[in-house]
Amino acid sequence: MLQTTIRMLTLIILTGLVASCFPGAEGDYHGRVVVYSPHGPDVLRDYQELFEAAYPGVQVQALDMGSQEVYSRISSEQRRPQADVWWGAPTTMFMQAAEEGLLEPYRPTWADAVGEAYRDPEDRWYGVYRSPLGILYNNRHYTGDQVPQTWDELLDPEWHGRIALRRPLPSGTMRTFIGAMILRAETVEHGFDWLARFHAATADYLENPQMLFDHLKRREDRISVWLMPDAALQRERNGFPFDCHVPPETPVLIEGIALIKDGPNPDWGRKFYEFVTTSEAFAHQAEEYWKIPVREDIEPALLPDWIASQEVDALAIDWETFAEQEQAWCDRWAREVYRAR
Repeated sequence: MLQTTIRMLTLIILTGLVASCFPGAEGDYHGRVVVYSPHGPDVLRDYQELFEAAYPGVQVQALDMGSQEVYSRISSEQRRPQADVWWGAPTTMFMQAAEEGLLEPYRPTWADAVGEAYRDPEDRWYGVYRSPLGILYNNRHYTGDQVPQTWDELLDPEWHGRIALRRPLPSGTMRTFIGAMILRAETVEHGFDWLARFHAATADYLENPQMLFDHLKRREDRISVWLMPDAALQRERNGFPFDCHVPPETPVLIEGIALIKDGPNPDWGRKFYEFVTTSEAFAHQAEEYWKIPVREDIEPALLPDWIASQEVDALAIDWETFAEQEQAWCDRWAREVYRAR
């Protein structure tokens, strides 16, 4: 009850802060905005409430689904788009969607605060968060020094049968993990050999993140691979007994945002895009959901101390090459690794 009260007070305060950033964001409005996102029910519920409070009369319809599911849905709806905003997913997916003509160019008000590596040169997508991958574990069963310290230690015999994963192909997070493990290997063939051994050690594949979290809560001996910010979110906000170890050479996903080409509500789509990416919104997302903003102009005092103190040894990845190869790698993984067991 106390947690719910604190959350609602935070939302009320933030509504005033964010709404004040928009001239005329007061009074009655009529409209609708449809958002596709993998950010999960906590984030989407909060920002639906915030946006609707700032713009009374406007309805937000936010659909929570895996990153690949979002991409596939936008692609299948190309002739008759149903959504306005795509919020969240690795930027490699936004690169692919941009090349296929699925995204609407839009230059946000904060565009100059993002480095060239984190945005599309034609303004079709922008990066919003940095999200390191790590080894997720139940802290009722393990301490941080008891779980694998490197990616290769996941293959040690003691972890065989103790690994549970989100089913990879619908998940941008897990697709990134597959590609990163290939890129960090000496050759592509060595990368697929590593993935085959990892698959052989994996006991369970779960259909979505919530099922994975529930599974790791029940099966305390299980470990997984997932986003470090999500581990903190599930622990602090939803009471899951989770911690996350971030190994050296970890993939750091850059998550993006974009407008969908010919979306049915373009004006409200642009307003929602700006609404969730103000400096106040990023500060709120860092505090409440452990999101690490890409924007370089946010005052450090607005952000939690853990962001400045965080040390991550990021795996160097050529994201353009990654985007070009991702589908072929995932198809091969499904054909030669997953189905081979």
